[in-house]
Amino acid sequence: MIYSRVVGREIPMLCIIDDGCGMNHQEMLQMVSFGHKQPDADDPNRIGRFGIGFKTGAMKLGKDALVLTQTTNSRSIAFLSQTLNEGKDNLEIPVVSYYRYGQFMELDKQNETLFKHNLKAIKEFSPFDKYLIGQKVGLFSKDGTGTHIYIWNLDEWGPNYSLQWESGITGGSSFHQGDILIRSRRVRARPGQMTQMVPLDYSLRSYLEVIFLDPRIKIYVQGSQVKSRPLARSLNRTVVENGTIMGKLVQLTLGCNQLEWEEANCGIFLYWHGRLIEAYKRVGSMMHNGDRGRGVIGVIDVTNLMAEDNGHVWVHNNKQGFQDCEVYAELEKWLGERSDKYLDEHVDKVELKAGSGVYKPDNEWVQCDKCRKWRMLRHGFNSKTLPLQWFCYMKPFNGKCESSEQEVEPGVITISSKRLGYSSTEDPEEIKCKLSRQAVGTSKNMGENDSSHTMDDDQAKNSSAQTRKRLRRSCRKS
Repeated sequence: MIYSRVVGREIPMLCIIDDGCGMNHQEMLQMVSFGHKQPDADDPNRIGRFGIGFKTGAMKLGKDALVLTQTTNSRSIAFLSQTLNEGKDNLEIPVVSYYRYGQFMELDKQNETLFKHNLKAIKEFSPFDKYLIGQKVGLFSKDGTGTHIYIWNLDEWGPNYSLQWESGITGGSSFHQGDILIRSRRVRARPGQMTQMVPLDYSLRSYLEVIFLDPRIKIYVQGSQVKSRPLARSLNRTVVENGTIMGKLVQLTLGCNQLEWEEANCGIFLYWHGRLIEAYKRVGSMMHNGDRGRGVIGVIDVTNLMAEDNGHVWVHNNKQGFQDCEVYAELEKWLGERSDKYLDEHVDKVELKAGSGVYKPDNEWVQCDKCRKWRMLRHGFNSKTLPLQWFCYMKPFNGKCESSEQEVEPGVITISSKRLGYSSTEDPEEIKCKLSRQAVGTSKNMGENDSSHTMDDDQAKNSSAQTRKRLRRSCRKS
């Protein structure tokens, strides 16, 4: 919460802070300029190239945003504001930059007049003055570099703001941690989707758990660290499918996930430059049958597939979907074929057995909080017993951060008893009838096959007949 002089009261502010290398003045201008692009500088390790993601994302959340960034030798402040530009024909984005000498800052003399004018506008139309900016600067890392983004005047949902802050339980508990939710709880429309329990659609923490294909970065929400879920490493009965789409190689990882089965979800997760673009994409028979493929998850990186040789990419500017094009249509077709093949060979033909088994991952993994490498735990080890902060030297790995990561190996599927012919909502008497019928059938078989059984045939027939009569009356009564 922060006090706003414009409205005369405290208002919520969304803060995004990183401890990276920061941006210089020119990089800051590129970040806040509309339509900027560098088609000849396609860095495969970077997502943003077209200078529009920050503007559209920030302005969708709130009316005003301030960016504060520091490098080893500069500090820059930019103010992207609908409040400042209300009623104006030309868009004004105040930017102020300083030279940095240790802890001392000095305005660029060549643009001093312009920077002073911009700084005045920032102080007038935002809660930030030199004291508050100085306070926020203290949040930078020990190296003094990084970037802060502050968004306020958030969109509203009814009498409340569209974002809902959940503080969670203090004391390092892993039971319920802080989160930021979309208050509307609306879900994305997906063909064949039969549940609204898709936390990724409205929970920031759930979204950040799977946002990276190979998670390495530490992310905190509301002061507690997000436990990443590398989806390709959390699957049961993992199968890797290789193929070619329009002359380009692709690789799809398929498997069963217990968490997604419990929430009645399934689909393909599509990553671009290692970042999630589309989630729970239903393909093939998943689109026509809500329960088809329940719990089956696919993971694929389409970085090379969705890019042309001339530098054009088939990804929406907001990085929330792919454009409708020939290569995407061919991708959908190929994903559908491979998913249906997996369902036919590894799911539908699996023998169902009663018990407490679940879709356990083929391998349990844990991430070191220092080197960010993933370590495979020995079979049968319960990862829930590990501390919140775990390092390579700890049990059960007992190794060093310098050691390389292990390779993934396929496992064996086990299916929960939830997939039997009845659910917990069924009438208890009806369940009794089903179990009793099974018991009668078992007794009959035992009587036929066990030569040492003491009951003679007539007694067995009479006993079975009486049991069937009692069962029919009980079932009829229920």
